[in-house]
Amino acid sequence: MNALLAEAGLDKVDSALGGQFEAYLSLILRWNARINLTAIRSEDGILKRHFVESIACARALPAAIETLLDFGSGAGFPGIPTALCRPEIAVTLAESQGKKAAFLREAIRVLGVTTKVHTGRAEELTTNFDCVSLRAVDKMELAVQSAAKLVRPGGWLALMTTTASLPILKSAAGATFIWTTELQLPCSDDRLLAFGRRAINSPS
Repeated sequence: MNALLAEAGLDKVDSALGGQFEAYLSLILRWNARINLTAIRSEDGILKRHFVESIACARALPAAIETLLDFGSGAGFPGIPTALCRPEIAVTLAESQGKKAAFLREAIRVLGVTTKVHTGRAEELTTNFDCVSLRAVDKMELAVQSAAKLVRPGGWLALMTTTASLPILKSAAGATFIWTTELQLPCSDDRLLAFGRRAINSPS
């Protein structure tokens, strides 16, 4: 994986963190043979599209974030890589599909991270978070509308999406968000990471 990170212009991970990512990859490949965790089946594809992209997101998160909700976490991207790369952030993985939620619980057990799993729709949560991340969620526009309500005033919405989809998703988030940063994601020509900050004086 370090070769792919270097190719993407990202810092390498140390051997301990690399070992955790290897265990995570092994778990994904094993479970993916039984349930449809991710449409990307190859090891190289998972490393490039999921791991490197999620590591880039985790490292780009603003420094002051203490709590993060991964909305529609699926196989754990970018939530689990965030928990691994940024252990100071308390991560909650929200996943409504029972089999995927079971995978997430097994993954955090194997990896030894203190991440929580919310088995159910993220919209049911009543807590506000410093940051809510979304990536490859079904009905993304509607999901962004719901996710925006879970961001505390002054907090962040982190969207991993395509250049074409970003204006629609920004509009879905609503007028209380000020969009500050867009980063080109590695291993792709048209995928972006966009950060929107919720106005501090907006109602929670």
